[in-house]
Formats: sequence, C-alpha cells, structure tokens
Amino acid sequence: MRALLPYPSRFRPIFRLGMLFRPLMPAVLRQKMPVVHAAGERPARSHARQVILFEGCVQSVVAQSINAATSRVLDRLGIACIRVQGEGCCGAVSNHMSDTATGAAIARRNIDSWLPSLDTGAEAIITTATACGLEIREYPELLQADPTYAAKAGRVANAVMDIGEFLSEADTSGLKMRSNLPHIGFHAPCTLQHGLKRGGMVEALLQRLGFSVKTPIDAHLCCGSAGTYSVLQPEISTRLRDNKLEKLDAGSVDVIATANIGCMLHLQSGTATEVRHWIEILDASLEPH
Repeated sequence: MRALLPYPSRFRPIFRLGMLFRPLMPAVLRQKMPVVHAAGERPARSHARQVILFEGCVQSVVAQSINAATSRVLDRLGIACIRVQGEGCCGAVSNHMSDTATGAAIARRNIDSWLPSLDTGAEAIITTATACGLEIREYPELLQADPTYAAKAGRVANAVMDIGEFLSEADTSGLKMRSNLPHIGFHAPCTLQHGLKRGGMVEALLQRLGFSVKTPIDAHLCCGSAGTYSVLQPEISTRLRDNKLEKLDAGSVDVIATANIGCMLHLQSGTATEVRHWIEILDASLEPH
C-alpha cells in the first residue's frame, strides 16, 4: 500500500486493470471497487482571484469528478483554480504507516511546489479531502526540526483551507441553485469534526444554500474508513460502516454526502444509495449558465 497509493503514476494502471476485470470479480471484491463518475469539463476562464487546488493521490485517480466540480463551483464565484506541477500525495498514508521520513520528504516537495503560486497571489491552498487538509496542517509539527522548511511549513499550513471552510467564509450569492434540490444525508468525517474542528460547517453551508440535510444519531462516530484502518481492521471497519449507514437511514434520503474520499469510498461499498462528495452535489444542483 505504501509503495502504491501515494503515487498516482503507479496506482493508476493497477486501478484501470481492476476496473477492467470488475465484472469478473467475486461479489465481495466487486463491492469494494469505487463507483467512478465522469469528471466533466474544468473551466478554462481566467480570473484575477486564484487558489491552488490540491489534486491528491487516490482521489486524482478514482474520483476526478470531485476537483472538477470544485473548479466549476469556484469559477461561478470568479475564482480560478491553479493546478501546480510537482505536488503529490499529502503524505498521510506514509505517516499512518509510521514512515515519517517519507512523509517529511513528501511535505517538502509539496511545499516547494506551492510556495511560488502563494508568492504570486494565490489566496489559499484548497483541499477537497478533509484528511489531506488535516495532514497539511500538521506539516509544521512534522518539519519543526528542519531549519530550512520549518517556517515554510508554517506558511503552507496557514494557507490551506478545506473547500467547505473556504465557501463558508465566501460570498456565495453568485451560486444560483435549482428549485428541486436533493435531500441529503450527511456524514461528517472524523478528520473534519475532530481533526479540523469544523463539525457542523458543511451542513450549515448546504442548508444556507437551500438543501435539506439529515445528520445521523451519534454523528461524531467514525464510519470505519479511517485511513489505513479499513485495510488493517476489515471486520471492525465493516461493522462501523454498517452502523453509520443504518444511522443515516440511507433509504430515506436521495443521496449520501461526505467530505473525504476515504469515507466516500467506504460508505459506497455498503449501500445502494448514491454516495458523493458534497461539492459534487452542489455543482450538479446549480442552475445552468
């Protein structure tokens, strides 16, 4: 896992091979394969306002639709998304596996890729996976003993914002919503609630935009994904997932939304109800230009 997931160039061909043979897989394996959605076009317009959009590793392979949707939503607000060269995985997978040396090397590479755009006016580094946002905010701790990167890590940590955080603080009056909006069941990832300390943020934003949002009883509990936990502890992870879906009462909502790729893929594997990142639902619910 450590040699594969953080590196899209290695993971992509394996994933494509898996999708090719998905129809032939046993049901238990087929169920774990992600549901892939067409990304659609990313806006080509330029704007005076710009942000760096972090692409991620797993998400950039299996769920390109998330960042494409983010680009379109921000474009409606007159904000362009920069895709920088040189960035890679946030480093969370390596650090979860106690390979902090690799995690630190990844952090340095990302910092070097982002600083030039921050220097030339990018407002923020936008993340659409709460686990990645949390990891980047921990770069100062990871690199605190590095005299070359400690201050740079602090600057990057101060610049990173989850897309929910960014939109919650933005003027969203430019987002014109359709009249018939889906009823959403929302799962707040642990990294959003307990790591970033932003529990209730996305739910409030979606309600402000006109969505009906249902949150589960015991919303503070984990869905069972938890980074590498779903691989290392599959039985407990599956039990947590099923408990979460039961509390969400998946059959009574139009769609289940979450804010982290790991949670999204994990929940998808246990229900027939559609599970998407909330920014995709928002994008699909906008009035046409």
